[in-house]
Amino acid sequence: MFDASPDRETLLEVNNIEVIYNHVILVLKGVSLSVPKGGITALLGGNGAGKTTTLKAISNLLHSERGEVTKGAISYRGQRVQDMDPASLVKKGVIQVMEGRHCFEHLTIEENLLTGAYTRSDGRAAIARDLEMVYAYFPRLKERRKSQAGYTSGGEQQMCAMGRALMSRPECILLDEPSMGLAPQLVEQIFEIVRAVNEGEGVTFLLAEQNTNVALRYAHYGYILESGRVVMDGPAEALRENPDVKEFYLGMSDQGRKSFRDVRSYRRRKRWLA
Repeated sequence: MFDASPDRETLLEVNNIEVIYNHVILVLKGVSLSVPKGGITALLGGNGAGKTTTLKAISNLLHSERGEVTKGAISYRGQRVQDMDPASLVKKGVIQVMEGRHCFEHLTIEENLLTGAYTRSDGRAAIARDLEMVYAYFPRLKERRKSQAGYTSGGEQQMCAMGRALMSRPECILLDEPSMGLAPQLVEQIFEIVRAVNEGEGVTFLLAEQNTNVALRYAHYGYILESGRVVMDGPAEALRENPDVKEFYLGMSDQGRKSFRDVRSYRRRKRWLA
């Protein structure tokens, strides 16, 4: 059971950051969040809210898209990391699973998984043990281990991307939109695996997700982004019961499920942005 007490060790801290693309486009506006060790923290919001940009700011992948953190600070275990190159951050234990899966299509599933261990230096035996650990969490990947990744399903590619991240022996995984393009049954399966890895391996997760309903059932704490800033945060259970979240994201109210037209109208008058 996750201990959500306030004195729990903070692994990752984002403090009042601003992100600008192409020197002119302000995308994040004073975003702050903290990720406790051993927890699942959800970064929620609609398309374009700034979730992916937040993850890329943490993993230092912004520069490839002409983006940069212009204000604020990002620290991991108390050490400033925003000027660190992505490979060094992976060695420190932070790895991002990109939106859209991004497998090496011409490699087999197992070859993809082994690329995740590229930065390790603890020997073949340890890597082989972790490969079996990944197959234990993702038995479907073991069945398809010799299949070329480009010919596997979207769900299998998402599992492959997550398994590859696990092969780097991370302490913290930044997981971007794991439910995108997947059938509801597969979404549940992916999130069950996230929970199992969190509980079984002690891996900390910061996950960006549009599917607020499923994310808040598996996360311990959540932050809601809107137009590049945090508009609400709190324990996942409290957010699930919050009337604003229920109306704005879940299409529910005290009177029951709302129509799409009602939700759209509510979005135009959302109280927390007043």
